[in-house]
Amino acid sequence: MRITASPDDGAVIEIDGHDVASAVEAYRITQTVDEGPEVTLYVQQGRGVEFDGLAEVLVEPADLRHVVIGFLDAVDWRKLDEAVLDRDDLDGRPGELTRGLLAQLREWAASA
Repeated sequence: MRITASPDDGAVIEIDGHDVASAVEAYRITQTVDEGPEVTLYVQQGRGVEFDGLAEVLVEPADLRHVVIGFLDAVDWRKLDEAVLDRDDLDGRPGELTRGLLAQLREWAASA
């Protein structure tokens, strides 16, 4: 499996030399100290992906809730609190902290 991604060009996702990026809405790569990497592909409904090789491959329907939950689970609330309070766009209007929180999370998600 080969994955390359850039903000300007999008992702290239190849399995056994076949580009499957058009069928993939999101992917997750995880690895623990004791195990090798695991790649989960979240595919569009109705689009299949074929694989023939030696690997543990999980293909799941695209459900971005898992991606969002994983992102939020990884957020350190202390760093988020500090980053929001240090923002220059807080303006004193009602809801400024909520707007700052959402803007900060959006910025972090865009750079993840």
